[in-house]
Amino acid sequence: QVQLVESGGGLVQAGGSLRLSCAVSGSIFMIADMAWYRQAPGKQRESVARITSGGSTDYSDSVKGRFTISRDNAKRTVHLQMNSLKPEDTAVYYCNAVARRSAFYSWNNYWGQGTQVTVSS
Repeated sequence: QVQLVESGGGLVQAGGSLRLSCAVSGSIFMIADMAWYRQAPGKQRESVARITSGGSTDYSDSVKGRFTISRDNAKRTVHLQMNSLKPEDTAVYYCNAVARRSAFYSWNNYWGQGTQVTVSS
């Protein structure tokens, strides 16, 4: 069983910072891309940031320059440092990993349960 467990969400005032973390546990052979998505009430889930196993990163325009994604391959963790938070960043944030359980398994998308981030004005 593969699990992604997020932590670090909460309530913060506009302009503040939060750091989200996600740990992958279970029988995993290899992890490729890891990413953070978010879903605000009444909106579709959107990609926020992505990082490859080699460390290349990509960000949505709405968070570029404010958020930083990082990962520790040895610990199988991914983090999202969120600075200069805005009320429009309020959403449930989901961790995502593209991984395979062995060399004989196909690549699958795995998701965390989500962590709430609320930014007050």
